[in-house]
Amino acid sequence: MHLLLVSTRKGLFVAEPHADSYRVTRAAFVGDNVTLAMVDPRGGWYVALDHGHFGVKLHRSDDRGVTWTEIGTPQYPPQPEGAGEKSPSGQPIKWSTSLVWALSPALDHDGALWCGTLPGGLFRSDDRGVSWKLNEALWFHPSRKNWFGGGADDPGIHSIAVHPREPKTVVAAVSCGGIWRSRDGGASWENMAKGMRAAYMPPERALDPDIQDPHYLVQCAMHPHVWWSQHHNGIFHSTDDMATWTEITEAGPSTFGFTVVVDPFDANTAWFIPAESDQKRTPIGGKLVVTRTRDGGRSFDVLSRGLPDSFAYDLVFRHGFSMSAEGTLAFGSTTGNVFASRDRGDTWTTVSHHLPPVHAVTFASV
Repeated sequence: MHLLLVSTRKGLFVAEPHADSYRVTRAAFVGDNVTLAMVDPRGGWYVALDHGHFGVKLHRSDDRGVTWTEIGTPQYPPQPEGAGEKSPSGQPIKWSTSLVWALSPALDHDGALWCGTLPGGLFRSDDRGVSWKLNEALWFHPSRKNWFGGGADDPGIHSIAVHPREPKTVVAAVSCGGIWRSRDGGASWENMAKGMRAAYMPPERALDPDIQDPHYLVQCAMHPHVWWSQHHNGIFHSTDDMATWTEITEAGPSTFGFTVVVDPFDANTAWFIPAESDQKRTPIGGKLVVTRTRDGGRSFDVLSRGLPDSFAYDLVFRHGFSMSAEGTLAFGSTTGNVFASRDRGDTWTTVSHHLPPVHAVTFASV
């Protein structure tokens, strides 16, 4: 059995299994903007808080959320005098952490962690978050000057994947900056977004890997050469460890969205939550659905049983959809709705209709 951790605009909420669904039983950081929670399978829960004017904070719990300890926050080195940076859109880029957007265990060292931030820096801790160091190989990569913000003004690293059998192989996805892989623990990096397409760019730059906007990126745990990405321009799939990407052009009501979940054992099975693209960013026709492929993207089921079918305007963010080790699916939306499914998405039950706007959901073992 697993607990469900829901990160929201007004706190972290913990839901426990109850009957055929989950029930919220406790909360932490009530009133604070909890943007992300991460469970380290080696031990420890981590949460990121955005205090606005007062900055970003990280906390760790070693007793499943009963008590919390504030830990270090990734800090950029001083920006060289006279070396002001601007994105391709002309926005100034400050060397300052404005959001912790991704957290992941670093599997090559006990207690080590990776952290992705806005404005696009990747950090590493070797002491469970007490201290952090900027990965300079990626930050000073010549291609970073081509990155720019998507929904945010600054580019940001939102997805981090560590190869389950090759712990020095790390992948980071950037909006908007492509997909970067290191095979040497972060000492060097290569862009793996070749084959993705950006319709928001002039035709001559549409295939440029340095300006792709992968909204979210996931790797199949048992078949790590298989990847799925929910991109700004739709769904992309790779079965050759990102050497090539295939664009999925038909997937139910829409190929646009922000999140994706892949079955850890079956690389052909993945779930998405479609929406209307760009300005509106709402479910198509006000009907909330989940789409599922079980054949590697050749066909999709549209799953809606138990979900609102009219006047529903739930948007699900990148980290707002998750799958437990036992196969339970759950997602939370910007309207504070949280839904769960124990039959691989065929039917959905309501966890809550009245939480604050949801940034992220994840599972933790009991």
